Amino acid sequence: MKFLCVSDQIDPLIYSTSVKERYGDVDAVFCAGDLSMEYVDFIVDSLSKPTFFVFGNHDLSEYKYYKKTAFGDIPEDNYDIAKHSHGADYASNRTIKNKFLNFKSPSGKKTPLLIAGITGTLRYNNGQAQFTEAQMKRQLIAMIPALFWNKLRYGRYCDVFLTHASPRHIHDKEDPCHKGFECFNWFIKKFNPSLFIHGHIHLYDLQAKRVTETGKTTVVNAYSHLVVEFEPKFNEKGDNFEPIISILSDR
Repeated sequence: MKFLCVSDQIDPLIYSTSVKERYGDVDAVFCAGDLSMEYVDFIVDSLSKPTFFVFGNHDLSEYKYYKKTAFGDIPEDNYDIAKHSHGADYASNRTIKNKFLNFKSPSGKKTPLLIAGITGTLRYNNGQAQFTEAQMKRQLIAMIPALFWNKLRYGRYCDVFLTHASPRHIHDKEDPCHKGFECFNWFIKKFNPSLFIHGHIHLYDLQAKRVTETGKTTVVNAYSHLVVEFEPKFNEKGDNFEPIISILSDR
């Protein structure tokens, strides 16, 4: 499978009439925040591929319609799912098994791609979609029952974890706005997502690191855009796999 990962910047290579020629072969799109929903709509309409998104700390005009979290927030009374669904799946505070994203083992058995995610950044000025370490960890803990069900049913907790903020000390910065979450490192260690996709950290230096291996997890910074190849390596029984992840940086 190939994934188009985007965040933080409207990329002219994507926001163009030739986007399907460039990226029509991807199997899914992951939007890691700070992107207008109009841009997400354009990607959905242009590529017609399963698309998943979370919110960042900017472009939050529609966040109020989606902020159902571990704290019990619910959409506003005037929530209109037809108006605000955008054809993309909101990945925050839930686990997703998309019926179009499956791997077939050598025995012919299918297993779905397991996706989860979380919105927001570390709190720095009490704005929307900003959380303390404790608040973010509570949200992660609330997803544990669904993650354990994945492990029981498929042998894996999570294949792709989509966020806006990065884990602490992985691609993050030291200013209050751009520090990552310590609890994301806890999540990685505990649940071993194969691919951790984040945004939030702008890459003005072409030499800046955007891919880091930690344990069994590949952490990628989706700033602007990045194409990732995600291929299964099945065990001898063919009933479980560990992925081979390649970054197609020449796209």
